[in-house]
Amino acid sequence: MDISDVLTRLRDFTDERDWAQFHTPRNLVLALVGEVGELAEVVQWRTDEEVLEHARTAEGHEALADEIADVFTYLLGIADALDIDLDEAVNAKITKNAEKYPAHLARGSNAKYTELP
Repeated sequence: MDISDVLTRLRDFTDERDWAQFHTPRNLVLALVGEVGELAEVVQWRTDEEVLEHARTAEGHEALADEIADVFTYLLGIADALDIDLDEAVNAKITKNAEKYPAHLARGSNAKYTELP
């Protein structure tokens, strides 16, 4: 997937509907929270195994894919509205996390970095 192509499609979609006026960073963050809630609703009250089983059905797969896509597109919109290079930000964050969670200390542990030995 080329994020710049997706971003171009999203901008075109928004422009065709004159929605940019509504796509402020604050509104996009609130919309993202709503979409995360909708994704959570798909898995709510199911065990991990039941979620995986649901994802293997056509209906479940589509529902999960739709909500994940919505979350992703709102994240892209927020980054775009704030002029954040998402590729750069993600790679920088992975580097920071690698420093905070050295593999030899964090392997197999769910401890926060401040609690690692």
